[in-house]
Amino acid sequence: MASSKRIDQIAAHLNFPKGLLAGQTAIITGSGQGIGAEAARLFANEGAKVVVSDIDGKKAQAVADNINASGGSAIAVQGDMLDDKYIDELVKKAAEFGGGKIHIIVNNAGYTWDGVIHKITDKQWDTIIALHNTAPFKLVRAAAPYFRVTDGEPRNIINISSTSGLHGNAGQANYSLAKAGVTGLTKTIAKEWGPKFGVRANTIAFGHIMTRLTAAKEAGAFITTPDGQKVALGIPQAQKAVKDGKEKGEAFADIPLRRPGTATEAASAVLGVVSPLFSYVNGQTISVTGGRNI
Repeated sequence: MASSKRIDQIAAHLNFPKGLLAGQTAIITGSGQGIGAEAARLFANEGAKVVVSDIDGKKAQAVADNINASGGSAIAVQGDMLDDKYIDELVKKAAEFGGGKIHIIVNNAGYTWDGVIHKITDKQWDTIIALHNTAPFKLVRAAAPYFRVTDGEPRNIINISSTSGLHGNAGQANYSLAKAGVTGLTKTIAKEWGPKFGVRANTIAFGHIMTRLTAAKEAGAFITTPDGQKVALGIPQAQKAVKDGKEKGEAFADIPLRRPGTATEAASAVLGVVSPLFSYVNGQTISVTGGRNI
């Protein structure tokens, strides 16, 4: 239940002279690049202490270094979200960095490993479900002692979904199921931790955002699984041309804004939802799609 104390805090800082997230500590998974890195930068600009979590240590450190060089506050904690020990370490280091407190978790880490239903392998299936469902749950569970508190300070959890999770997508049965699943996790968090502790939990479902997951597969981006297998990322050029409508001269015809979103626009939506400006938005799935699927 929102307390009058919290409402007074919002009113007293209406102009947010120290930033929308001043005094808060945020974990952003998969923030070594793309949307996660932009969210880390925006959060830091708004006064948050940011924990940059990524499997690629060099990229994570570069993001943290850039934030610190710009006057913000960030640390990099490298590791694999499929490793239980890493999740425990991530929470521990975040709490130490935040002076014993964690205020925000953004479950953003993930990738696609596509295949049509009759050909998708158990490994493809299990890996994507583990990464997009089990890992976020384990991180939230590990961080529970820092969210189930009554200190009057805001607490927010954002689970990143996709239009694939809302509408399905050919070739993405694993990813679609996983991204649909996080909405249930979000609503459960809101119902369990909202009444007594005031925790807000929301899902943000992205449409076509310009990242390595929506770039041409021929660009060569890939992820290496823990056992050393390389997973190619992106959309085959021919399929991408059809999907984007370019072959008919109608680029992005299914998007009312007629363009994909940028990583900065996507990250700005995350910032908006965790900010005090959205203090009464809870348990929702917010589509950031440029109008796609309306």
